[in-house]
Amino acid sequence: MAGLTRYLRDSSWQQPGDGRVIIAGSPLRLFRVSTGGALVLDAASIGEQPPTAIVSALLDRFVDAGALHPRPDASPFTVDDVTVVMPVLGAAPDPPHGLHTVVVDDGSTPPIELHGVELVRLPVNHGPAAARNAGLAHVRTSLVAFVDADVELTDGWLEPLLAHFADPRVVLVAPRVTGAPGAGALAAYEQRHSPLDLGDEPARIAAGTRVSYVPAAVVVCRVDQLRAVGGFDEGLRVGEDVDLVWRLAAAGHRCRYEPTSTVHHRPRSSIRAALGQRVGYGRSAAPLAARHRGALAPVRMSGWSLGVWALVAARRPVLSVLLAAGTTVALLRKLRDVPPEVSARLAVRGHLAAGRQLADASRRVWWPLVLGLALCSRRARLPLVAVYAGPAVLDAARRRSAQPLIDAPLQWLDEAAYGVGVWDGVLTTRQVGPLVPEISGWPKRGDG
Repeated sequence: MAGLTRYLRDSSWQQPGDGRVIIAGSPLRLFRVSTGGALVLDAASIGEQPPTAIVSALLDRFVDAGALHPRPDASPFTVDDVTVVMPVLGAAPDPPHGLHTVVVDDGSTPPIELHGVELVRLPVNHGPAAARNAGLAHVRTSLVAFVDADVELTDGWLEPLLAHFADPRVVLVAPRVTGAPGAGALAAYEQRHSPLDLGDEPARIAAGTRVSYVPAAVVVCRVDQLRAVGGFDEGLRVGEDVDLVWRLAAAGHRCRYEPTSTVHHRPRSSIRAALGQRVGYGRSAAPLAARHRGALAPVRMSGWSLGVWALVAARRPVLSVLLAAGTTVALLRKLRDVPPEVSARLAVRGHLAAGRQLADASRRVWWPLVLGLALCSRRARLPLVAVYAGPAVLDAARRRSAQPLIDAPLQWLDEAAYGVGVWDGVLTTRQVGPLVPEISGWPKRGDG
């Protein structure tokens, strides 16, 4: 690596007691380290870890678990090592200044006209995956930055992404994509709830983690490794960016999400167009599930948490509390070297997070089933109200703002539109992966 690397601890990090037990990562894992290992991790947070093979192996375990996030202070690459590829259809884009740019006209009618950039024309429209691959074939630099035409780049967007390539295992880095400022209710809503905005915390990108995918609105990649996996899958009109990240991760590469770099995505022109976009996103779920088994599970939780919430839905609160208490006691006995209050807090947070997942999946993916059940059974109607109103009410209380309540109806439509796309894809492909939950145990252990 070039220069020094400091490691930022994930927000999930807990290090109770003497520091030799660490609970962190996404999904959450429990690590046991030696006293020396704990000292190395302390030094890593200020960039003073000794460069030995043992130390590197320890830090790699935490980075690959999403518990530590590298912060290199320099990159071996500059802007001269980057080519921008912009796929376009229809209107001519505004290429970024100061970077060599390849614009791919994906079958526009009439063809677009641009000067000062390398222009590649495709005779007919083949979709974003094919357009990006066509541009990739013209890249002669070590890195390529794919930038969609409806993205507004900000000053300094590239440098934080380039820093991650100091790690030779990193092959893809993505910035935070927020809704672009603009007039109107839709623009304001997109700024608060853009499906492309993955939050303000850094992360590894991998299926089943907090940041399980990134949009290709803006991504920077190593050219050789991208070509080695065949570039984007041209058989996917939507979801080709998600598929690429998962194939790179499966090949042993690292993909990073870097929110200190922020770009803006212009929203659709109307609510109808925005909902149509969400339906398209949903349609990608079934083809992706066919390519990546288990990666599209709508929820991931322990069977115990599922049982707790099933009893709540069945209006058996006493049994639900007893089961939750029993799992807490079991976790206390299993994690004897973890302070009891920490284990209890983990158990409670795990059940609450599972409840949130179930509510989200019920609104986004399972809503036709949930709605049908509510129409057939009066007992199901109160849980249905809780599924829809509960998260908005809790968010409003937490933020001390009425905005989550104001946004809720449009957010329900947003989520339902995604679900329409999911069901359309499932029925078309007969691939039920996006509907099936993944039930497992907790915690996974990692010893360092």
